Amino acid sequence: MSVGMNETMERLAAAAEMLEAAAARMSGVIEVQATSLAVGELEEKLMVAEARIAELMARGSGFGGRKTLQAKGGSAVDGLEGGIDAALGSLSLEQRIAVKSQLMRSGLLG
Repeated sequence: MSVGMNETMERLAAAAEMLEAAAARMSGVIEVQATSLAVGELEEKLMVAEARIAELMARGSGFGGRKTLQAKGGSAVDGLEGGIDAALGSLSLEQRIAVKSQLMRSGLLG
């Protein structure tokens, strides 16, 4: 009877190990899905920010906008970055940094 009990215990231990491995795999899958959702949200916010930047650039491309900025002691680039900061105000610090670095890589910011 003890031989049968030992075999049963070994099978239970093996089943427990298999369940732990499956739980670890599921945890990894859930993590990947959560990361994918976060990336998708950031990409959406980046598109909105880029559209806002294009709008601000279109508004500031005339002479009136530059004269106003220069009269205030700033430059056109300072005004653009201020507009970007205003457009990204709803994002967290990490998200703003990510968006600005992407804009720098794409050449929209100096």
